[in-house]
Amino acid sequence: MDMILLGLGLVLIIEGLVFALAPSRLDDLVAAMAALSRDQRRLIGLGALTLGVVFLWLSKL
Repeated sequence: MDMILLGLGLVLIIEGLVFALAPSRLDDLVAAMAALSRDQRRLIGLGALTLGVVFLWLSKL
């Protein structure tokens, strides 16, 4: 349970920094993501998911 709270806390900190420090860049990112096809967005999501699982696995070594 501690690891879940740690992970959620880190995600919220990183996302909060993006909103606080670069809101205009976030608008640009949303526009760029909207220009991608659904399959491209799905591949990006699967890549992020895979990278997250690898990071978690490496943290347990």
